[in-house]
Amino acid sequence: MAVTEQHFPKSDYSRVRYDVYHDKDIYEREQHRIFRGPTWLFLGLEAEVPNPGDYRTTWLGDTPVVYNRSADRKVHAFVNRCAHRGATVRRQAYGNATDHTCIYHRWCYDLEGNLIGVPFQRGVHGKGGMSDDFDKADHSLRKLRVQSYYGVLFATFAEGKVEPLVDYLGPTHASHLKRLFEKPVRVLGYQRQFLHGNWKFYNENIRDQYHGSLLHSFLTTFQVSRVTQTGGARMDPRHRHSISWSQEGSDEGVDADKIYADAGVNFDVKPLLDDSFMGYRQEYDDGISISICSVFPNVCFQQIRNSLATRQIRPKSPDGCELFWAILGYEDDDEEMTHHRLAQSNLVGPAGLVSMEDGEAVEIAHRGSRRERGETSIIEMGGGGEIPTDVNMKVSDIPLRGFWSYYAELMDYEPDNPVR
Repeated sequence: MAVTEQHFPKSDYSRVRYDVYHDKDIYEREQHRIFRGPTWLFLGLEAEVPNPGDYRTTWLGDTPVVYNRSADRKVHAFVNRCAHRGATVRRQAYGNATDHTCIYHRWCYDLEGNLIGVPFQRGVHGKGGMSDDFDKADHSLRKLRVQSYYGVLFATFAEGKVEPLVDYLGPTHASHLKRLFEKPVRVLGYQRQFLHGNWKFYNENIRDQYHGSLLHSFLTTFQVSRVTQTGGARMDPRHRHSISWSQEGSDEGVDADKIYADAGVNFDVKPLLDDSFMGYRQEYDDGISISICSVFPNVCFQQIRNSLATRQIRPKSPDGCELFWAILGYEDDDEEMTHHRLAQSNLVGPAGLVSMEDGEAVEIAHRGSRRERGETSIIEMGGGGEIPTDVNMKVSDIPLRGFWSYYAELMDYEPDNPVR
């Protein structure tokens, strides 16, 4: 049996073997073929580095990266690894600097990643030093290509041909990012969480819309998101990205309580003593109250009512990944709206009223499947076969099959006659 058949026994990706989540060789292959492959990876926001010299450190896959704004106001990104001995160059999370200097042997790089200083390069008193043919221009930090779309920064390791960012996003996701970021944003704060689970489990989680009202009793009880509401999912033409969306209040008159009672969901929870933070102020003309926008492979853009955030996924090993939230508002928000967004952001993060349960779900799925690597998951809610671009229902696994379809293509794991 071919290795691809082992990983994806059905050509429509409705079955995925658990070894895909747990195998160390597969994880290493992902780092090269996906995170260092022909993909655009979410880097950060221009709003995080507004001034010349501003920098932030991050991770793309499990590679440490620095991005900063140089004197010409362009944003540059490069691997945070000294060309000399491989030490981490920039160890602070953020700041402002005129250069980046490695603490080990003081090799110094400018804000474009070029090597500009080597202590003792000519030796001391005519002894030692680098050879005469040593050229600093040959030893810059590894540079990434960076593109910005409405202030959202993406980078790629690909040294050969890679499609333009706007084509990679596709019209649906490009339009959605414009919807969220057409107005200038500001960062209100950050949250970080480590999950003891594979990064692909989390990618499945944010594409799986119907688990929300089963796992998260808060969403269902307070009518934030229910499968009885109008909603669904939209994908790019290649099905690698997904937007799950809902319209609050669209299920009035529907006996949602009975539907959830039949599913075994318990509504016997304590009420909120102060529910003012859950108020929803309509900001967009499409009536969408929740949108979870996933861009392959490492980011989710979140709108939950008035809570706005980016969630960057940072794989660390087959058994763990980090989530990094940037909580956002708009520059023209008044003080009351800023307070409202911050209060509502308590829905997410490691102790969030909702996200806390996602973290637990990912970890129990990872633990439960570790020993059963030859078994498969079942991903066919909403049907199998063709993978449509628009899914006009909330009870569907179709966006997950889209994710796996593109994953398998990049990994060269496609089964015979794959459905795309």
